[in-house]
Amino acid sequence: MTQSTLSEFVSTLTDYDPNALPVAQAQRIVQDFVQPILGIETVSIWQALDRVLAADVISPISVPAHDNSAMDGFAFQGADLATDAATTLAIVGTVFAGKAFDGSVGHGQCVRIMTGAVVPQEFTQNASDTAVTVPQGVVRTGDNRRLMGEDLREGKPALTQGRMLRPADLGLLASLGIGQVMVQRRLRVAFFSTGDELRSLGDPLDPGCIYDSNRYTLFGMLTRLGCELIDMGVVKDDPASLEAALRSACANADAIITSGGVSVGAADYTKQIMAQLGDVTFWKIGMRPGRPMAFGTITSKGKTAYLFGLPGNPVAVMVTFYFFARDALLRMMGASSTPLPLLRAASATDIRKKPGRTEYQRGILSTDSDGSPLVRITGSQGSGVLRSMSEANCMVVLRHEQGGVRAGELVDVVLFDGLT
Repeated sequence: MTQSTLSEFVSTLTDYDPNALPVAQAQRIVQDFVQPILGIETVSIWQALDRVLAADVISPISVPAHDNSAMDGFAFQGADLATDAATTLAIVGTVFAGKAFDGSVGHGQCVRIMTGAVVPQEFTQNASDTAVTVPQGVVRTGDNRRLMGEDLREGKPALTQGRMLRPADLGLLASLGIGQVMVQRRLRVAFFSTGDELRSLGDPLDPGCIYDSNRYTLFGMLTRLGCELIDMGVVKDDPASLEAALRSACANADAIITSGGVSVGAADYTKQIMAQLGDVTFWKIGMRPGRPMAFGTITSKGKTAYLFGLPGNPVAVMVTFYFFARDALLRMMGASSTPLPLLRAASATDIRKKPGRTEYQRGILSTDSDGSPLVRITGSQGSGVLRSMSEANCMVVLRHEQGGVRAGELVDVVLFDGLT
């Protein structure tokens, strides 16, 4: 798992304060502490989408396998092309896709090609069954030709270890004649919510109770990452139930994600049980939303799993997942570093903020009259206002040292669309 405990790891850090931890430092600790999970399997490319490559894919052939033409038209000897006048050529044959030309092309001759040519058909004049004229200056020797190995050379890496396979990658593998690839096994993640006030869908909603939404947002985010999920439902606020849930999760999963129970509260037994079962640090991170968070490892019966104890408020769960757990899980999956894609956009309004903490505000990204990116905040930014998260298409990231933003100033934006 790791060569040192989390406690030993953070003890070497300067200016480390778990009660006032900047976002950037917390992210570095999480990313540096977690390690990839071992396990490789071979799958068909039909099952390889969103899986992480466990080894480089070496191209067994050159692509293209030989020089070929790029569009319909006529092929001829480049030396026949006149530089100061049109060139008229005799047509001596036709070649269709996948067929070789059975013959030769002499000086002053050409072959009609249905899959590409030196000169495109639409650039020619006076074409008949027997001859064609190439106007002056429409083509040069070597134009409209794909060279052998131009895309990939035999023996060179086509895809590298750690890449999460996308649709274009599957097509690339197929073009090389590769039908199976070695991938990292799927990461197993157990998740549950804590709280006596939570009810599952279908249960009656008693006074003072709420439906559990966090498990469903976690389900969605984990599914997009391609994890193998273990949904453990809602766990009551009592030590025995929490301990049993954590031990069961540890026995069956590589990572555990909980929501709720990591802030200060009389009934928050989660911190107590986590500390008993593992090497867990409890943080108060300089961020909004999502200040309380737990991170570390849980061990039970010789099996160890990474733990991410997220806050209980719905928006805080999503923010802490995206900006802490996501990168760590990808690292555990063996994926290459995949930082969240950032876009710079002008703020449509003033945004109030004081330096000293990182803020993640829900936004709607659009364009102004000039087509430049423009972002506006979705209104109330309370950590329990899940509707505003649903309405948003991005997150505005206001950095730790940053102060208030004036309308028109550029801010960092993370788009939700396509976010894994």
